[in-house]
Amino acid sequence: MPTLYDKVWSDHLVGERADGQSMLYIDLQLLHEVTSPQAFEGLELAGRRPWRIDANLATPDHNVPTDRRELGLAGIADPIALEQVVTLDRNCQRYGITEFDIRDPRQGIVHVVGPEQGATLPGMTIVCGDSHTSTHGAFAALAQGIGTSDVEHVLATQCLIQRKARNYQVAVHGRLGAGVSAKDLVLAIIGRIGTAGATGHTIEYLGEAIRALSMEGRMTLCNMAIEAGARAGMVAVDDTTLEYIHGRPFAPVGARWDEAETYWRSLVSDPDAHFDSVLELDAAAIVPQVTWGTSPEMVIGIDGAVPNPARLDGARADGVRRALEYMGLVPDQPVTDIRLDRVFIGSCTNSRIEDLRAAAAVIRGRRVAASVKQAMVVPGSGLVKAQAEREGLAQIFVDAGFEWRAAGCSMCLAMNPDRLQPGEHCASTSNRNFEGRQGHGGRTHLVSPAMAAAAAIAGHFVDVRKWA
Repeated sequence: MPTLYDKVWSDHLVGERADGQSMLYIDLQLLHEVTSPQAFEGLELAGRRPWRIDANLATPDHNVPTDRRELGLAGIADPIALEQVVTLDRNCQRYGITEFDIRDPRQGIVHVVGPEQGATLPGMTIVCGDSHTSTHGAFAALAQGIGTSDVEHVLATQCLIQRKARNYQVAVHGRLGAGVSAKDLVLAIIGRIGTAGATGHTIEYLGEAIRALSMEGRMTLCNMAIEAGARAGMVAVDDTTLEYIHGRPFAPVGARWDEAETYWRSLVSDPDAHFDSVLELDAAAIVPQVTWGTSPEMVIGIDGAVPNPARLDGARADGVRRALEYMGLVPDQPVTDIRLDRVFIGSCTNSRIEDLRAAAAVIRGRRVAASVKQAMVVPGSGLVKAQAEREGLAQIFVDAGFEWRAAGCSMCLAMNPDRLQPGEHCASTSNRNFEGRQGHGGRTHLVSPAMAAAAAIAGHFVDVRKWA
């Protein structure tokens, strides 16, 4: 019997090829300024046009500055970044593709904007020239990152050629404890199976702990499925899914909603569905997580210490030794002894309103430590920013000494002015911590929003569960 992934795949299967690959119909393509210019240029050179204009949605996010937003395009100092943003504007205008440009209050990180607008719907196939497209799998969508040549192919044909993945079940039993979030859960999963553990698979997250998560939490899980090596992550439809979607701008209404809901509720794995791999976890055993090294799998609980290569063998010892050297840490150093230079709360992993509420709850009435050079909060979209301001969250951040920024990818990656300097340690709510990810020589520690907030106040990592 089929899994959730099998069902969505078969519903979109156009045909199978002799080489074992298949052609899938794509319902939605999300576009941003970095991976779309060459795709549009390819269309133009071939004399083609997009096959379905309304199956595309665009917004600039990677290169946009998160300060001086009132200047619009004039606020983009880097000429290459400016060219990419202007080119996206021009291409969307030329072909009539809906875009939330830099001055639009709906602009934001593409993986925040899609769900927020109701453009992301259950049972869809969704692609984007960005690896963290897996985020949208929280809605029982098959969402995958693709390369620029595939962006062009989908624009031209509304189809994608690929090989079907295997099924990986991650079942999380029980409930997460107080102070432990979806970010801690997904880091614990990656620490358990490694960054290649789910290679060639699509992960489906199941279990009581998953059902208890909000849609924001489920998006965080699926966002980082790619860090476990998976092609995509998915969560089945339930009442939480439908309540989130209902009433959003792009969502169906009336009789169309009723018809869609009937189909959406079928988007669950059958009870006797076959999974090629299975991982079972006890949610209650998970503690707040912190990455110490240069890969998301180099992660430990807040009550632990970084590993000692002297107690390891072969390649693993060499890898730990190199990571410790790059990160400026010593063997057996307690996580709580890691001092921080910067704190970043944002990214497509953790920049939604729930994430900002969690951080603000820790920060309220406190001040950023004097030893922290910079603490930033970057909402995932203009609408998240406006909501946080209405709820008073922005003022809590500002009063504590955080910088309150405009929407964008920001310090998640070194592709805009928000970046680390060599040797700086950063508590980051983003998704990747490899060498140079946030800036040349920068040292990234991945944590949840609440853990990042507490670290900003203390100046080093602390167990947020012990904070009021």
